[in-house]
Amino acid sequence: MNAHNSKHTSTSSSDKKFHKTILNDLRRGDLKRTFREEMRDIYYFYLDKETRGRLATMGRLRRWLTVVLWLLKSMILKLSPVRRVLLVLCIAAIIISRNDQGSALPLLAFIVLLLVLMFELKDKLLARDELETGRAVQSALIPSENPKMAGWEIYLYTRPANEVGGDLVDYLELPSGRLGIALGDVVGKGLGAALLMSKLQATIRALAPSFSSLAELSARMNEIFLRDGLPSHFASLVYLEICSDSAKVRFVNAGHFPPILIRGTSIEEMKQGGSALGIVSDEIYAEQYVALEKNDVFLVYSDGLTEALDEDGAFFGDERLKTFLESEVGASAEELGSRLLEKVEGFIGKARASDDLSLVVLKRVE
Repeated sequence: MNAHNSKHTSTSSSDKKFHKTILNDLRRGDLKRTFREEMRDIYYFYLDKETRGRLATMGRLRRWLTVVLWLLKSMILKLSPVRRVLLVLCIAAIIISRNDQGSALPLLAFIVLLLVLMFELKDKLLARDELETGRAVQSALIPSENPKMAGWEIYLYTRPANEVGGDLVDYLELPSGRLGIALGDVVGKGLGAALLMSKLQATIRALAPSFSSLAELSARMNEIFLRDGLPSHFASLVYLEICSDSAKVRFVNAGHFPPILIRGTSIEEMKQGGSALGIVSDEIYAEQYVALEKNDVFLVYSDGLTEALDEDGAFFGDERLKTFLESEVGASAEELGSRLLEKVEGFIGKARASDDLSLVVLKRVE
């Protein structure tokens, strides 16, 4: 096959792929729902809480007109200088051409608008490639299987809301047959939270083998986060240790949701812990412990569980979690964790995940 025929075949194949992609898009049954989700994302991304509050006080017609104006203004301000000038010229050309039907300005405005869109799409694709690389690295840092220890069933799970997340679920084998398990939540989402999560994981792995006191371990990690962290960035953490020859769970809570002890149909919330890492200097943390009886379950979770949102913006909530746990008496750690995730996913429905979600489930067995 000569070069001309090869080029023609490649172009024809590309055209078929283009047409097939457009047809598949048109045949999708969720276009309306997806459009609503995209519009909602735009609304919350470009308009801050104060602005949305002002809009809520307006009449319907005025609110819609104001939303369009404010969204346009906010979008223009977020563009780079060159793209901002191009878009303003495009809008001006459209306005000027209204009184001149034979003008070529609408075509020029369309070309300029297409050019700005190409610039933005290029940036988005480059950022997506970087985030995919970040996700691959983050996935490699997360345990690929649940740890095993005699006398215990252990189930670990974490799922980022976006390409990368700020939740940490990890375990490490320690001297004297101890097993350390950590569930942390770095404030925020996205790449920044993911980088701080990696720092939290590295800090725990470096320090935990050298500390027998979990209170002292937490105090030392707090010092490091205060020294090396960023302003207004912090991490909550539950770090626990178990042994095969003991039914005791030793743990420390740094600003996280209190873990839950499930004993039959009884649900007991543990005590509140100290402040999150990176907020208060010289914070004193208290080590807690609980002795599990046979078939007792110890549950640690991130806010992505109880604060999961359905399509109407309602929270999954503590009561729904408690009701579920009371109905799962006798389930293994993995069954409990898997069914809980299914329950949350069913509650969310077609809504987009609003936060990272992580679980640690421990069950005491013979």
